[in-house]
Amino acid sequence: MQDPDYIIIGAGSAGCVLADRLTKSGKHRVTLLEAGGTDRRFFVQMPLGYGKLFYDPAVNWMYQAEPDPGLNGQRDHIPRGRLLGGSSSINAMVWIRGHRQDYDDWKAAGNAGWGWDEVLAAYRAIEDNEAGADDFRGKGGPLYISQNRKGLHWLVEDYIAACGEAGLPYNPDFNGAEQEGAGTYQMTIRGRRRNSAARAFLRPAMRRKNLVVETGAMVTRLIVEGGRAVGVEYLQHGRHRTLRAKAEVILSGGAINSPQLLQLSGIGPGALLQGLDLPVLVDNANVGDHMNDHHGINYTWKMRVSTYNNILRPWWGKGLMGLWYLALGGGPLAKSINHGGGFFRTRAELDRPNMQLYMQAFSTLLPRAGERPLLTPDPFPGLSLGLSNCRPTSRGHVRITSPDPLAHPAITANAFSTREDVDEMLAAVKFLRKVAAQPSFSRWVEEELRPGPEVQSDQALIDDFRQRSGTVYHPSCTCRMGPDPATSVIDARLRVHGVAGLRVVDASSFPNLIAGNTNAPAILMGWKGAELILQDAR
Repeated sequence: MQDPDYIIIGAGSAGCVLADRLTKSGKHRVTLLEAGGTDRRFFVQMPLGYGKLFYDPAVNWMYQAEPDPGLNGQRDHIPRGRLLGGSSSINAMVWIRGHRQDYDDWKAAGNAGWGWDEVLAAYRAIEDNEAGADDFRGKGGPLYISQNRKGLHWLVEDYIAACGEAGLPYNPDFNGAEQEGAGTYQMTIRGRRRNSAARAFLRPAMRRKNLVVETGAMVTRLIVEGGRAVGVEYLQHGRHRTLRAKAEVILSGGAINSPQLLQLSGIGPGALLQGLDLPVLVDNANVGDHMNDHHGINYTWKMRVSTYNNILRPWWGKGLMGLWYLALGGGPLAKSINHGGGFFRTRAELDRPNMQLYMQAFSTLLPRAGERPLLTPDPFPGLSLGLSNCRPTSRGHVRITSPDPLAHPAITANAFSTREDVDEMLAAVKFLRKVAAQPSFSRWVEEELRPGPEVQSDQALIDDFRQRSGTVYHPSCTCRMGPDPATSVIDARLRVHGVAGLRVVDASSFPNLIAGNTNAPAILMGWKGAELILQDAR
């Protein structure tokens, strides 16, 4: 294989965008290395099929967190995409940019070019929004965004009405002028298929002669010579291979894989690396540290009226919905399960929402171990309202435990490890019950199933969410951006402190976690990262 100008490690949300933008001019040769395989799988392309991918090692890294005191000692399951498109090929497809002040916080922390005005221009360039262009939305970009207004379960309207009755007004666009309110989520779905980063960015780029995509290529170490990253070592089909880059090496492995590879390559906490007999090239304790993630919980009700459980549980319903999807591209299989949602504040004095809502006309209280049965829900009409914290103060970390690159790192979340996070979640779950008690919602409710009406005291509610909460799959900030190597891993141009020719461009690069789902800002990292790389190349 001819040595490229750029090596990109990881074909996830950011890596696919990088591959597209760096090869567009035809001036640069790029090799993209992906440890997983193809995204051409039925359940990857069918939107509701992501339930089948949740525990599938063929497309999923299947990480497991360390026992967490904040979750009553439980080990959380952390799915991460291991295929073309990365986690954008197995996620719930919700398109949320985050609150404008989140990005202004990035800029205020010393990261020039990452404020709201700058990222808004990038988002508008990325998007081909079904609603058309305005001051906030883009039209004509490479990524089609569905408004997700048609074919929703009728209970979505009553959920939105109940939120209004509880004091949370309707918001037609969470990515518009304001984030707060209740409404429906925009989705990365086009037609009947998931619109992953692989579909929107990588597939068009793969037609170019200056892009080489290698699947089944597990990068095991960065090659650093004289303080500069010059290539990588990787395993492919049982063979050890080496590839060198003429310009730069770019890590886009995500919040788990990127710090893991840096540590394996001698860039990370010195004491940790020495304890594993690894050479210390750059002693930076921030590599793998500051992990931030959203944690959430569902409250579930048995309903007096039909929900998606009634049609997706029986064999005949599956058959009908399958025919509807295959013949006409419609029905619940053509959508994510999160039809409705919203953002709210647990305290009126907060300057922005600190909680996210999810409405699912659907329930899965009775799954078997190791299964997320979105296609086989409960055998009764169930509905769930969920929420997750937007800006938690708890921090975790990712640390290798072995010099073996095939060994999973230790992932410590430290969920609900601060009083602030506990108090915030307590107020939030009380708001879920407030919404459910409103006339537009309560008229359809037969009984609360989880946590159940017997769970009433503050301590009982806290015990419940410690037992039933878990990640909503947004780990970030483990190679965070900042001007000072004493507190960060990369600078505002995404260059690794202390190593030339090396950048980290993915969700691990976030200075801090944004409010909402992280696929959009991960794609943003790839878009703006490519701009910075091309500017520096000139």
